[in-house]
Amino acid sequence: MRIGIISRWNATCGVSMHAELIGREFLKMGNDLIVFAPFIQSANRWWHHKIIREDEDFVVRCYEELMPPDFTGGWFDVNAVLNEDLDLLVVESYESLPYKYVEEIVKRLRGKIVTIAVTHEGRREDIKYDLNLFDAVVVFDERYKREVVHGYQNVVVIPYPCHPIKTGNRRFAEDLLTFFSFGRQPVGEYYDFIRVLDDLASRYEFVYRVVRSDGLLPFSRKWLIQEQRRLTTEQVYEYLNSSDVHLIPKGNTRRVVVSSTLYQCLGALVPTIVPNTRHFEILPEIDGVKPAIVYKDLEDLKQKIIRVIEDEEFRREVINSAKRYVEENRSDKIASKFIKLFNVISCTA
Repeated sequence: MRIGIISRWNATCGVSMHAELIGREFLKMGNDLIVFAPFIQSANRWWHHKIIREDEDFVVRCYEELMPPDFTGGWFDVNAVLNEDLDLLVVESYESLPYKYVEEIVKRLRGKIVTIAVTHEGRREDIKYDLNLFDAVVVFDERYKREVVHGYQNVVVIPYPCHPIKTGNRRFAEDLLTFFSFGRQPVGEYYDFIRVLDDLASRYEFVYRVVRSDGLLPFSRKWLIQEQRRLTTEQVYEYLNSSDVHLIPKGNTRRVVVSSTLYQCLGALVPTIVPNTRHFEILPEIDGVKPAIVYKDLEDLKQKIIRVIEDEEFRREVINSAKRYVEENRSDKIASKFIKLFNVISCTA
């Protein structure tokens, strides 16, 4: 098949990560791929969306995202898509997409090729076009069906894909206990980790390595090591495979949301600790243990860090849960679900 994807690409955001995980699997399956991505200058206006690598030959940058903070403007060279001989078009639907142009593209392709929307919007009011124009609407879990796309037709749940398992040879704390975080989260979302590690600094010897792409944290501790780098997924796994505990900072939100960072990183099989926010509320228990350790408050975080350090059996249970979750939802299996959906739509058309 010749598959088109409208999406952010090679960038630091969950929309891009989703497109890349399934898109690269489409290529491995022997399909042709063409990605229609936003202009880099446009993309970089959004704080959470920065380019991390050079584009491949199959990437065409052909649209201007809506502008922050009020989501104005936006433009799309619709012919960049319409002039391609596609079998399937996947639209990664997100809040700053120039909706009216994408709607025009989908209307003109309706009945000619299969079109699938992947809904990243976390509120119904953020969706600025008619999703019923698509042959199918993909959501990541039942929350999106209840809260975001209720009333729309042809809604299908396909979970967010996980990066395949890629582990190192490190034994837990074999040299020095090492905590790790990376990304571009607001400074305030690191406070819990800094406060609790302050309390634990007299009990354990450790380092907390934080890699930030936009400015260092305003903290100075002898155990805090900071770098300013924008990491590719390959580089993230190098850091994870040399760490013992992965700490993911996330703030509260009322929107429906998943954590692309978690699904990007679970495959390292490093115990991961996360706050009790909507990003992680659907994580299942596998044999009584979730793939990531979820904490409720500072004291709970402290006790769970102590447990993951001192309780080898608990660490093993968390890692086994993560392994089973990744195997069930790894990127090749999720990409295959999209191909199966395409085949079902094609057979019923």
